[in-house]
Amino acid sequence: MMVKVKTFGSQLKVFHVKEELDALDKQVNDFIKENKVDKVISVSDTTTASVEGGTIGVIRVIAYE
Repeated sequence: MMVKVKTFGSQLKVFHVKEELDALDKQVNDFIKENKVDKVISVSDTTTASVEGGTIGVIRVIAYE
């Protein structure tokens, strides 16, 4: 078993978060389909923040075989 890791990122803009998260979901799902990933082991999201403390982005990491 060889575990691989792929990282995706998305900028979050005020009033457009839902659309940006939907686009991130599509990007990840397209990667899984195009690379014929059979088994996803883990999906993890974390946010990035501005100097002022506001959320400005999201990083999604998937571990897969």
